[in-house]
Amino acid sequence: MRRLADVALQLLVSIDQLGQVLLVGTAYLLHLTDACPSADETISSYVGRGEIRGASWALIVAPMIDRLFMLLGEAPGHCRRNVEAAIEGQPPSA
Repeated sequence: MRRLADVALQLLVSIDQLGQVLLVGTAYLLHLTDACPSADETISSYVGRGEIRGASWALIVAPMIDRLFMLLGEAPGHCRRNVEAAIEGQPPSA
């Protein structure tokens, strides 16, 4: 059962990464951002990097994502933690 949970988690992360490429890629094509999307980055990590830079959109979105993950039992600061995980070469959490 643990292996199934491991695979399910990685599937969720890959869907998250696809979502990030679709969202950021669309913004990139429309010249709304200069950041080209990365297939290795989750939405949370992208938002966390924006939050760290002080981007106004990220300061609004990050607390919403963090609150969602807190409802799922995670500690506060989900977006920033995913940026740190990416920097350290760790896999993102779902």
